[in-house]
Amino acid sequence: MNTRQNIKYIKRCFNLALKGRGWVSPNPMVGAVIVKNGKAISEGWHKKYGQAHAEVMALQKAKQDVSGSTLYVNLEPCCHTNKNTPPCVPLIISKKIKCVVISNEDPNPQISGKGVKQLRDAGIEVITGICSEEGYELNRFFFNYMKSGLPYVTLKIAQSMDGKIGLSNQEQTWLTGEESRKFVHQMRAQYDAVMIGSNTVKVDNSKLTVREVKGRNPIKIIMDGKLSVPENSKIFRTAHTGSIIIFCDKTNDSKKIKLLENRGVEIIQLKSKRTGLLNLPEVLKILAKRKIISLFVEGGQTIFSQFLEENQFNEITILQAPVMLGEGISAFTKAYKNKLYVKRIEPLGRDVKIILQKL
Repeated sequence: MNTRQNIKYIKRCFNLALKGRGWVSPNPMVGAVIVKNGKAISEGWHKKYGQAHAEVMALQKAKQDVSGSTLYVNLEPCCHTNKNTPPCVPLIISKKIKCVVISNEDPNPQISGKGVKQLRDAGIEVITGICSEEGYELNRFFFNYMKSGLPYVTLKIAQSMDGKIGLSNQEQTWLTGEESRKFVHQMRAQYDAVMIGSNTVKVDNSKLTVREVKGRNPIKIIMDGKLSVPENSKIFRTAHTGSIIIFCDKTNDSKKIKLLENRGVEIIQLKSKRTGLLNLPEVLKILAKRKIISLFVEGGQTIFSQFLEENQFNEITILQAPVMLGEGISAFTKAYKNKLYVKRIEPLGRDVKIILQKL
């Protein structure tokens, strides 16, 4: 089999898969290409959760006989029936596909290796591991969720060159430019949920919606131990069932809880720790049980510090503005002892985007 061709069409699968970004979660993003006699004759991608998988779409769209062709797909085809859509492996076998080329095996224990085995048992050649690192990066939210059972957490920090996120905790400080703000909206559209603390609600009074780009709005998560957020905050104006979750302490005002619930806000009461902070691992487990597999944390200092100190994050995205505040508040109150590595540094308009990951 031609290695160059395998790489070419697997990378095409990646590009197709990205069309489902933000819409297919908690499923992975998947693209598929059918090649016969050296030419692509059909392709497909998983468009939305609950809809047809990429392989099915590609096979259905084909305008010519696919028997004897090669199917390229970035993730191992599914073979179990415990889902909304039928398994892909029996369909692939019935269409007499000759070879299946895969980037990554599916980490889901219901599938992992089983799809490949069924294909091989049916006499189909299967090639795996093509551009596997790129494939893992593409679906890092999904792979992390399957491995850890928790959401993939990214901390987004907009800061000055001297490491300040604002002048004080009582006033909003705009630091980054237009391109950075657009980037943040892109991230909101790609993550299942976005999280802020109660003070950020009070100071920034943000809607936390996706406006600068096309995409769906994430679920909004507010960490508010004392349930102190103002009832007239902008974030509640477009609330509907399932769109906003507030985590707070169990000892809060039942009248305010009822008022917010009547607006479509879900209140989840937890017992605070001795520090007065909510139990972060418990919060993440609750989100994971709801199949929220990615979380974009936008601030502020208390939230950032808690995620860092408790080592409950996967990635940090820093948007650094070309300004010096000289005084103000930092993103974190303590140093992080573990090592991080620089995944990417690139200009973003007048700002610089720095992406860090844990080793």
